[in-house]
Amino acid sequence: MNKHSWIAVAVFTGIFFASFFAGGHGALFFNGVALLIVTCGTLGAMYLCYPAADIHTALRVTRNVYRHPPPTSAEIINTMLEVAVYSGSTSVKSGILAVETVSEQSTVSFLKRALGLLIDRFKDEELSEILHTEMFHFKQRRAQIERMFRQGALFAPAFGVAGSVIGLINMLAGISDPDVILQSIPVALTSPLYGIVLANAVFFPLAEGIHAKTQKELLIQTLITDGVMIIRREPNPRRLALRLESFLTPSARTYENRTLKEIRECLRDLRVEIGAVSPTEVEKRAVA
Repeated sequence: MNKHSWIAVAVFTGIFFASFFAGGHGALFFNGVALLIVTCGTLGAMYLCYPAADIHTALRVTRNVYRHPPPTSAEIINTMLEVAVYSGSTSVKSGILAVETVSEQSTVSFLKRALGLLIDRFKDEELSEILHTEMFHFKQRRAQIERMFRQGALFAPAFGVAGSVIGLINMLAGISDPDVILQSIPVALTSPLYGIVLANAVFFPLAEGIHAKTQKELLIQTLITDGVMIIRREPNPRRLALRLESFLTPSARTYENRTLKEIRECLRDLRVEIGAVSPTEVEKRAVA
């Protein structure tokens, strides 16, 4: 999530909680007993369903997902173009060293693995099988985490209803004591509210956020897989750019929206930047 998303979350959450005080009785919406019933019941059910290690892993992955957003498709495409220029414009030994440098500088573990397989010169079938297997298991792990939060969203309202029943039973038990009634009614009324809020403001958004970010990361991994396979067969930067940008929306296709002259200048500057050709050679070609 970027800065604007966090600002929007803070603003609308603040407005939501401020609405509790609109009638001048905000204190009635806060009840510790009801909160304990809903949260402890939900967490207890979660730990009964899933091993503690899986829940802790899910929390850690969720934190990383929101703190470290994946790179954009444009960044991945530029990296793959750089690898293609390295592979196609230098000697074999220099090309391998250059690709190793790109791999070491990358912060995307899947890209590092893909470039490592490219350097090790695996066959096309083996390379594709390894990368697609890793993508499959990555999707399965994320689906399990998403399922955990969706299950929590089902538990929370149920324990809200349980808290309401507990409050009503306590009220009936002390029907002759006004103090007991006054203590029990808030528990009965606020427990369903806490369950609904916990499900729809915490668990469901987390599950949907993980799902959306998983789809983005799978797109990135598909870009990397296709890019590595193309480079493995023929490291042509122009073809690579067109092939990878087919995954993007038309407005996001940088190379498709450029003229042929602009594309050539971009690739020429990239070759000069990485030292594949010297500026003098570029000038000679331009004059010719």
